[in-house]
Amino acid sequence: MASEHPGPAAGIGGRLRRRRRALHLTLKDVADRSGVTEGHLSQVERDQANAGVRTLQRLCEVLGVGDLFSAGGTAANPVLRFRDARGMSFGEGATKIKLTPSSFDHLEVLLGHFAPGGSTGVEPYTHGSSEEILLVLAGEVDVQVGDQLHRLSALDSVHYRSSDPHRVAETTGVDEARVLWAMAPPTY
Repeated sequence: MASEHPGPAAGIGGRLRRRRRALHLTLKDVADRSGVTEGHLSQVERDQANAGVRTLQRLCEVLGVGDLFSAGGTAANPVLRFRDARGMSFGEGATKIKLTPSSFDHLEVLLGHFAPGGSTGVEPYTHGSSEEILLVLAGEVDVQVGDQLHRLSALDSVHYRSSDPHRVAETTGVDEARVLWAMAPPTY
């Protein structure tokens, strides 16, 4: 009997199946959204059939999988070194670093840095439909979720769904702010 949670050496199909289940999607949901038949998708997930590159791209788009071929951190080496992490600029005066390996199907953690006056952008945004929590590590930020505005200081947190329009901004204009986002399932 196959393991419910195959290890890092599992095939692409196992990773797709774990991600689909983490998102609480049925085979039909993914098949309808990707243009792949349920039968073929089932075979791909069980590594009984191969999928073409374009089919894999469509499945990754539906499932929000960024790097299907990387195993990320493995059981043999579960340590991710911060010095090796690559930051990504976004918004205005903001960067984020992914702290969880791409192989995680159920949890994603990001570290955010906001320069003085920095923000996630002018407009609130959405991404996926995950449970999300933002924890302020240092500084002060305003977090807008829908029509509500929350001013948060160090060690304050707010939770919301990533499908709710939200925006984060450093409030003082003179200090930096650091935040930690955790979301389940991953959306980036």
